[in-house]
Amino acid sequence: MWNSFRTDGHQGMVAGTTTYAGGGGDRIHAYVARPEGPGPFPGLVLVHHMPGWDEFYLEFTRRFAAHGYVAMCPDLYCRVGHGSPDDVAAAVRAQGGVADDAVVADLAAARDWVKSLPTSNGKVGIVGTCSGGRHAVLTASRAPGFDAVIDLWGGGVVATPEQLTPNRPVAPIDYTKDLNLPLLGIFGNDDQSPPPDQVNLHEEALKRHGKTYEFHRYDGAGHGFFYYDRPAYRAQQAMDAWAKVFDFLGRTLS
Repeated sequence: MWNSFRTDGHQGMVAGTTTYAGGGGDRIHAYVARPEGPGPFPGLVLVHHMPGWDEFYLEFTRRFAAHGYVAMCPDLYCRVGHGSPDDVAAAVRAQGGVADDAVVADLAAARDWVKSLPTSNGKVGIVGTCSGGRHAVLTASRAPGFDAVIDLWGGGVVATPEQLTPNRPVAPIDYTKDLNLPLLGIFGNDDQSPPPDQVNLHEEALKRHGKTYEFHRYDGAGHGFFYYDRPAYRAQQAMDAWAKVFDFLGRTLS
């Protein structure tokens, strides 16, 4: 929970960029932050949004480490090349986004990397925002081995046939029967990606298949309401949602 640390406790962490063997054995970059100490610590794989492997996600990773998690955020755009996050993300958009198969493979490999650490407690969750929320649900459904998944306003979990592409051939909702771990969903009721009716459809599918989930929806909040660098930021709703995120992780990974 927020402000749950002791003032006489040890607040150190280690953070930096590494490379690991992603899908197909390709070496890709990842940002890793972990608490100092012997552990054992639960793990998290963070899935960045369409703006890319950016400064927000580096800070996002460190925030989870400050709360006791070994957090790893792979650069899913690494194979496209390097430059500023905006330039790399623009190149990825021009290619129609990264392929779902490649994303699932890279994130599953990141999960295994985190689990292999001597400080791991053996449990790893996956969390993403925006397109990363979609990728988190997709990967948790297709790659067994995660212990919890958090979807933060992931657009595209529900999709019409016209919205499918060669890189995104199946809507994640169609894999709901294969999702065998707890899911937390956080959504703004003013969002249009996903809009509330798509959140309803996703919830109906989870109920129909008997899945363990909890959805929380916020009035007065739209897309990306955690993002404090944008007008979309909503402090009150974001802080309440953060408390729900840490409560969920504490119950599922610790």
